[in-house]
Order: sequence, then structure tokens, then C-alpha cells
Amino acid sequence: MKLCIAEKPSVARDIAKVLGATTPKQGYMEGNGYCVTWTFGHLCTLKEPHDYGPQYKSWNLFLLPIIPNNFGIKLIPNKGVENQFKVIERLVAECDEVINCGDAGQEGELIQRWVLQKAKCNKPIQRLWISSLTEEAIKEGFASLKPAEDYKNLYLAGNARAIGDWLLGINATRLFTKKFGGNKAVLSIGRVQTPTLAMLVQRQKEIDAFTTEEYWELKTKYRDVIFNAAIDRLKTLDRAEKGLEYLKQNPFEIVSFEIKEGKEKNPRLFDLTGLQVEANKKYGYSADSTLKYIQSLYEKKHVTYPRVDTTYLSESLYPKIEGILRKMHFYQELIAPLLEAPIPKSKAVFDDAKVTDHHAIIPTEVPPSQNLSREEKLIYDLIAKRFISVFYPECKISNTLVEGQVGTIPFKTSGRQVLEPGWRAVYAKDAKEEPADKEKDKEEEQTIPEFTVGETGPHDPMIHQGKTSPPKPYTEATLLRAMETAGKQVEDEELRELLKNNGIGRPSTRANIIETLFKRKYIEKKRKNLIATQTGIQLIDTIEDELLKSPELTGEWELKLRKIESGEYEANQFKEELIQMVTELTKKVVYGKGKTISLHEEEKVAEKKKREPAVKKELQSWEETKCPKCKEHNLIKGKTAVGCSDFKNCGFKITFEILGKKISDKQLLDLILKGKTSKLKGFTTHPDSLTEGILSLGNDFQIILM
Repeated sequence: MKLCIAEKPSVARDIAKVLGATTPKQGYMEGNGYCVTWTFGHLCTLKEPHDYGPQYKSWNLFLLPIIPNNFGIKLIPNKGVENQFKVIERLVAECDEVINCGDAGQEGELIQRWVLQKAKCNKPIQRLWISSLTEEAIKEGFASLKPAEDYKNLYLAGNARAIGDWLLGINATRLFTKKFGGNKAVLSIGRVQTPTLAMLVQRQKEIDAFTTEEYWELKTKYRDVIFNAAIDRLKTLDRAEKGLEYLKQNPFEIVSFEIKEGKEKNPRLFDLTGLQVEANKKYGYSADSTLKYIQSLYEKKHVTYPRVDTTYLSESLYPKIEGILRKMHFYQELIAPLLEAPIPKSKAVFDDAKVTDHHAIIPTEVPPSQNLSREEKLIYDLIAKRFISVFYPECKISNTLVEGQVGTIPFKTSGRQVLEPGWRAVYAKDAKEEPADKEKDKEEEQTIPEFTVGETGPHDPMIHQGKTSPPKPYTEATLLRAMETAGKQVEDEELRELLKNNGIGRPSTRANIIETLFKRKYIEKKRKNLIATQTGIQLIDTIEDELLKSPELTGEWELKLRKIESGEYEANQFKEELIQMVTELTKKVVYGKGKTISLHEEEKVAEKKKREPAVKKELQSWEETKCPKCKEHNLIKGKTAVGCSDFKNCGFKITFEILGKKISDKQLLDLILKGKTSKLKGFTTHPDSLTEGILSLGNDFQIILM
């Protein structure tokens, strides 16, 4: 028997269907020589300090740093996790071979390897590596399974990342909390979280320290075109007025007139960060929300694997592009011109050297139905239009530059005209984005007539008064870009692509880092802007060690993790470097000066009993739930009720509407698994006019409202 382990129940069901494993069992599907089971994301986690010794249960400054000889893993303490692990453990012992069907990425590899390690798996392991969940992709993946050994470095990098985050997070958080928290606050420090906060604090300080200054500029209008004086801004109104008088006394002369034709390159396909940036700019979605929407589209088979950091496609995909475009029925008006000739195979789109584990995010051949949420439709639309636009011609433009002078004062203006829209035609009907500099944008849109060098004439000079602007606060879009380039301001897409290896965090983790900063009250949102709170500012000011808060240095760690992935760096060396850093940091802080950080919102330091982590668990499916009456067969869901799959003999059934109230799947599961629901309201047809109460399953399997 071959055992397949997927990362969640819905993916397991897709795989089981393709493999013909259609018999539902408790916690897995079976058939055709396969068993298909699942995790709920992480089932295992690194052990906590107190697992290595009871002395670490309380936070003691002088027991730091905590450095285990060997890092161990344990099950996440959650009943659902424990039950599912028992199923996996039994199946691992019984099977002949394991097929790792986890998400095809570093985190997916780590999740599965930890589970197999915990289950003491010594069976041969193969790896399913796919970029979409369509039936065709799953079949192709099973036809070309890879040895697990091929992905060993991917696991070592994921494991090193987890250990690195543990070493720094656990030790630095306890260290700073005990030294500077004043017994009132947990001060959270993280390998990626802290340098990200440092960028926000730095920007906040630049804004706070900024002094607005007035300035004056000279402009003039000649033949209905606005020209700007090509001199430094004037600091006083007096100088501006003297300049204006001078301009009035001299005619305007054209010195240079030049038209250059150019091209605007097509936009790049989306990686996850690019998609999150675009969704934040266009719709105000947070990075975390966008990740949820794109993950849902992936699981519904409409787009390819989303947690990617490349904007290229592998060359082997080229033959499939036309087929995908033909299936995108909603966009046929835009696609029709592309299908009139062979699809171009550009190096800006197809480049094996630029593709890592996965290619860029694109639509699959499974078009979306009407059942998508509004947000999912908008995210799909961004991906679909970007996919279509990369195969259009470049946009041809004309740039006009005109230079003039009035006496000795030089003037210039420029204009831009679209000659052939090319890829911009894909976005012709989209609402135009507000330009950052409306004044400049307005001037660029000027229609510039034909000028002759040497021509002169009267003009209308004027003074423009302005104010200097502070640096702009980060939005989620600009923060994501800054994390991607370790704080460097990079507009050029090709240069940004080169810097990705040194970015801080990974595409799949950046959204979570930003959410953590919100939860810790280190940052807050004002409209779209992200603002560092006083607690966040004080925390960064307290950290003297540049290693902890420097985006560049954290980017170097990230580069080492990528080198572990490619086999160019030793995972143990990365661990030793972090141990050394944590040891030195501990000495410096323990024996340094103390102070107390005031809180944005105070949290108790006392070790609270840890709540069970919320496992992103899907509701147990009916097909994997035993009938409570006969206890032999599983349940099945019909149009109006849930009942025993052997209903003719058993007779167990519960309708979706009870006493005039519609009952949710969760409430029905509680009723079947626990024998009762929580307190419910809204019953309308009870014979004794009861409108609220607890539904319970009687000894005779009849439903009673109490």
C-alpha cells in the first residue's frame, strides 16, 4: 500500500479522487492500492524551553541564553492534531511506501518531514512536486515522482530557519522583556519582525523630524504650454518677485526641440509580493488578506501555486499557454488578438534560469465559476490581466523635450504621448490610478505643438508657491517592497529581481510578520499608512545591537538560508553563527544599563497558560465521520439531510432544518460527535413555542430541544 500525505483535507480529497482512493475512512481515504491522509498545516513544532528542563518555565535573565544540545520536535497540543497524528502514525507503520504530497515549497517540506520524523518513518519516501491542483497537474506529478533525497536541502533550509527563529525569538524576547519590560510587558523580538519594525521606526523619525519649508518657482506660459525655470528653487518671495520682473522684460526663445520615440516594457508576471503590492495599491487589501484570497483560488484550482518569488515561467510551459488563454472565456475580447498569431516566446517571460522551485502566478486551464467571493474575483482579475498583458506588444510612446530661455534664465518642459498602446490596451477600461504628483502628471499630459529652434515671442510668466513634503509613510505595498529589497528604494524591476535573494523574510511569511507587528501594538494603521507606535519606537531605540535591527544584515542571513537550500552552505554553520550572536547579545544586555519601556497597551509578563494554538483545521468531512447509531458506516451528505451511508438498514438521518431553524455543518457535527450543540436561538416551530436552547441527541437518536 502506498501512503500519500497532503497538507490539508481538501487537497487530500483532490489527490484521492485522481488516484481512485474513493473509500472514506476515519482520517483518510482508501482505494486502488493507495491511502490518502492529511495534516492540518503544522502538526509538529519545535519543543519549547520548558520541554528541555523545568527551570526554563519561568523567565530568568541569568538562565539565558537557552541553547538546547539537540533541537527536538513535539506535536502541537491540540486534540484534533493528536487524533490525526495517530492515524498517520498507524498508516506509516502499515504502508510500503510514503509519497510526500505537502505544499511544494520550503514550509510544506518542513511540515511533512517533521511529521514523518515524529512517526518514526523508515519506509521509502517519494515527493510529489506540482504547481497547481488541477487533475492534469496531479496526474503529471504522480507520473514523475521524485526521490525525497532531491529535496533534502530544502528541508535543511526550512529546519535551519525554524531553529534560527527559535534561538533569536525565544532568547531575545525573554532577554529584553526581563531587562526592559518593567514586569508589565512582553517585548517581542524576531529575526525578521525586528528589522521590519526598525524600517518603520526610521521612517517615522524622518517624518517627525521633518521641517516644512516654503519655496517659490518661476514658470511661464508660451503658446499655451507651461514651462518651468530650470534653476534651483527660490527660498524667498522677494527673490521670486525680482525674477518675475526680469522675465516680464524679456521675450521667450526656443533653444531646443526634440522628439524621441521609445517603448514601455510590459509589466512582469506576478510573484506573491508583487500581487500583494498591487492588491494593496488598487483595493487596499492587506498582505495577509491577499494571501488568503490567492490561497483559496489555488485550492479551487483556478491559479497556480502562489507562495513564489519569481516573475518568470519555465520554458516547458510555453506549449500550454495557448490552451490556458482559450479557456479564459471571460477575457476573450482581450485574448482574441493574441490568438491570431503564435504566442510570442519572450525571454522576459520564459527563462528557466530565473525559475526556482516554482514559476510565477498564472491562471490555470480551470476558469472560475460565479461562486467566487468579490475579493477572489478581483484578485483573479489582477492575475488574469497581467497574464494576458505580458503577451501583448510593448507600448510605443513619444517623449517630447523642449528647452527655452528668457534672457539668461533657462526653461524646459516635456510631454509624453502614447503612439501605440500595446499592452496598455488590456487596462484601457480600468479606473486610472491617482498619480502621486498631480501637478507633474498634469504637465506631462500637455499636448505640445511643433516648435522651431530660434523662434521667440511674448509669454505669461508667473510664480508658483510650494511647500517641501516630508518622506511618505510606509503603506503595506511600499513596506512589502522594502522588505523584498532589504530597505533599498528600488524602482527598476530587473534590479529588484537581483536583490530578492537578500530580502528580509520570504514571500509567504511577510504578511504574517506585518500582522504580528499589529498584534504586538508596535505599529498601527491610519488610513492606508503604517505608523510606528511609541512602544515600537522605544523598543527599537532600546536595541543597541545593529545585527538585530538591520535589514541589510538580516538580508544576509536570508541569503545564507537560500544557499543552504541550494547546497552551498552548511545548516550547522548557520546555527552556530546564530548561537554565537545570541550569546554575545545576552552578555551585552544583561550587564548593560536598564530602563523601562512605556506601553502602547500593557500586557502582563506573567507566563500565561498557553492557549491551544488555533489550528487552521477544516471541518471534519461527513465522509470521514462514523454514523453514531450503527457505528459501522460513515455518513453522507444529501441535499436536505446528513445520514448513514447504509440508511436502508440503519435509518439514521438529521435534516439541515430543525424546528424551523437552519443548522450549520459545525452545529450538526457537534450534535453528532458531542451529542449536543451549544445554545442556539431562532427556533420557530417548537410545539411549546421554545425559541432557544440546546439541541441534544437522545438515546433513541431523536433530537430534543432543551
